[in-house]
Amino acid sequence: MTRTIADLGPDIQRRYPYKSNFANVNGWRMHYVDEGPRDAQPVLLLHGNPAWGFLWRETVVPLLEAGYRVIVPDQIGFGLSEHPHAESAHSLDNHAANLVALIDQLALENIFFVCQDWGGPTGLSALLTRKELAAGVAVMSTWAWRKPSSDFHREAMNWLTIHAPIVGPYLMGRQGAFPGRGMYLSVVDREKFKSEAMNAYEIVLPDANDRRLTWQWPRSIPVNPATDIAGDRFEWLEEGLKALNIPACVIWGRDDYAFPADVFARKWHEIWPHAEGTHMVTGNHFLQEDSGLEIGELLVDFAKRNLSEGDSQ
Repeated sequence: MTRTIADLGPDIQRRYPYKSNFANVNGWRMHYVDEGPRDAQPVLLLHGNPAWGFLWRETVVPLLEAGYRVIVPDQIGFGLSEHPHAESAHSLDNHAANLVALIDQLALENIFFVCQDWGGPTGLSALLTRKELAAGVAVMSTWAWRKPSSDFHREAMNWLTIHAPIVGPYLMGRQGAFPGRGMYLSVVDREKFKSEAMNAYEIVLPDANDRRLTWQWPRSIPVNPATDIAGDRFEWLEEGLKALNIPACVIWGRDDYAFPADVFARKWHEIWPHAEGTHMVTGNHFLQEDSGLEIGELLVDFAKRNLSEGDSQ
């Protein structure tokens, strides 16, 4: 069933008041928002697990006011995009290819890539595939390497539980732990999130099969070389990004326990010594929920100083 933002009810539409667009990417239906002048520099905002474009709702505002074209896709498997139930649809390579297909269909050039969480491995893979189209990049609460990982991802009672063949699908699929409780625990202002945003994440993943990616993607996080299913891809990513020489910016949530800044933001500066930041903002892992407007303002400031102007290419 195809749903649009308007179908999710007046409260969600008021907070995310944009037109729904759809593209066919590698046989899947991808939902995306595309706002701003078509001849302006495009800013591609990429979310992770288990979010969708709604996560960027406040960040979009300063970018549009500055004259940029803002494109916010829902990754296949999330949001209002199609939710494949087959494991084979959700490899890192396939998700990167879906973003490449969208970039090609929209004929985007001079792109400012903005990547958070799984928007990093997927979006940066797409960037390396279309390097000639990239103007700049910003990363936040994300990674693109095999090591280092964090204590959170190595602890058996936390992330490793999701790797278990029965427990992971039960907690994340049948119980829907991540779109609700998991995100609630990963923001700073939890009461605001609960009253204004939680429903928007739960309503787009209504049943266990639709939530498959919430537990399958974590299994691709490299935590054990003996069992990693995407370790080689992360090694390729790291080497490719080290050779990338475009303007870069690092933004992080002060309270991110899943991707602590002292490990992950520091690693980004090792990969890109020229990167600006780290700009620390109020936020946990889903920092856009607490500092969406500030993040948008940081992106505008960075882009205006380092990239072409928002209202001209």
